Amino acid sequence: MTTLTRPLRSLAGLALGVPTALAELAFLLATAPLLAFPRARRHVLAAATTLADVEVRRLGLLGGAEVSGYDGRRALRYVAWRWPVGVLGALVLALLVAGIGAGVRIAWDWGRGEPFDGMKPTMLLVLYFAVLGLVLLFLEIMGLVGLVALERRVARWALGPSATELLERRITELAESRSGIVAAVDQERRRIERDLHDGVQQRLVALAMLIGRARRGRAPELLDELLHQAHEEAQGALGDLREVAWRVYPTGLDSLGLRDALATVAERAGLPVTVHYDLAERPVGQVETAAYFVVCEAVTNAAKHAAAGAVTVEIFKKGTVVVVRAQDDGRGGADPSGGGLSGLARRVAALDGRFHVDSPYGGPTTITAELPCG
Repeated sequence: MTTLTRPLRSLAGLALGVPTALAELAFLLATAPLLAFPRARRHVLAAATTLADVEVRRLGLLGGAEVSGYDGRRALRYVAWRWPVGVLGALVLALLVAGIGAGVRIAWDWGRGEPFDGMKPTMLLVLYFAVLGLVLLFLEIMGLVGLVALERRVARWALGPSATELLERRITELAESRSGIVAAVDQERRRIERDLHDGVQQRLVALAMLIGRARRGRAPELLDELLHQAHEEAQGALGDLREVAWRVYPTGLDSLGLRDALATVAERAGLPVTVHYDLAERPVGQVETAAYFVVCEAVTNAAKHAAAGAVTVEIFKKGTVVVVRAQDDGRGGADPSGGGLSGLARRVAALDGRFHVDSPYGGPTTITAELPCG
């Protein structure tokens, strides 16, 4: 349905551009003498802005165009450059209508066995007209595609952001991503401190108490039991410490690569995790690290908060970006502004990537990250 709707919308947009082009031409001819008068110039520029607003809404049918806050002068410049494009569109659409009309007339006459313009439907003549019609239709379609591109380019040139605006926007994005990274690092430090305090430190305290009781004990059977408990606590503390170290930075990522590191995550997840890794070559270090942490956070959330039974992870390349998608079958309702997910969003934004969380109540939860690698 979308494949059919898009061309129809484009045709409607181009058709609507014909009367607006004629209106713009009439507007320019009528208001050109008024530009010499300051008071009248303000009204002319305001009217040009209104015409530009109408055109921007029409461009939505053609897929839209990147525009910014334009003033009357830029709107007038756009109107002056846009009307010839509308006239060209009228000619192309007229040729399309004429071609369709001629084709229908030929098919109607020959279908009834009557000659068309004195020509009877022989096999060679039918083949000739069919090939000619297909070639002309192809040229017409290419002309319409070119018109759509030209409409959007003129709007972007006249009404789009200037080089200064693009630079200011980029500076703002870099400042926001830098502050986001600082906040994410601080948040990660707090989580590490909390994990050390609530996990490793508590186990070490229990271990110290067990060793102290063993030193004060006299019965051999009690001493063996205390040493056995101390050994288990020591192993638990090592396990917790290893988990914290892996969350800080997985050393295996450098030596083993992303595929094997994610296999380790799947083994340690506590629920079934299926990883579909479809990268022909190893990504750069920053992309690899970000992809690893996206998967880790998705698996951790699915196991701890979503009551999920399984997680599916897909990693593949699409154009110049590496797409990381993790989906679980849990109850959904994940909050993108939560600590872990917001930290991931800032980490991905720092690489000029995109991060999206789709988690309706009832599930499933899908976490997608697009990381530029080109």
